[in-house]
Amino acid sequence: MSLVRKVSVFTLSLVCSSLLVACASSSIIVGIVKPALLPEQVKIYRHPPKKYSEIAIIESSSDGSWSFTAQGKMDVVIQRLKEEAAKHGANGILFQGTVNENGVSMVTNTGTTITSNATFCIGIGGSYQITGKSGNGMAIFVEEE
Repeated sequence: MSLVRKVSVFTLSLVCSSLLVACASSSIIVGIVKPALLPEQVKIYRHPPKKYSEIAIIESSSDGSWSFTAQGKMDVVIQRLKEEAAKHGANGILFQGTVNENGVSMVTNTGTTITSNATFCIGIGGSYQITGKSGNGMAIFVEEE
């Protein structure tokens, strides 16, 4: 197998393993769903507002994102929570918190040896760990005061 082909196999395996960790958001409907809103219309609340109704329990993670910093992963989680809440017509999220997810290690390597009075070796290897954040909350509709 040629070096170019082995590099292509390595790249393909890297891409496939990244796709296996697709974005994850989910919800459990617990109230009355309203017409969808834009994610930009959804506010994050740390404490319950005075008057609201519950719509769904939501959770999301940074899986599948290209964020590498803790803050970048947190931003992805918040954005995905807002998107999930907005799908159900929620204009707020009663934020419950985040957790760090365990990492997944991926190792890929390949090599070539050619011998004919001389030895020629080429090796390519890689290892990386995917870690993430996940968060959850209650998608709510906050009544106008």
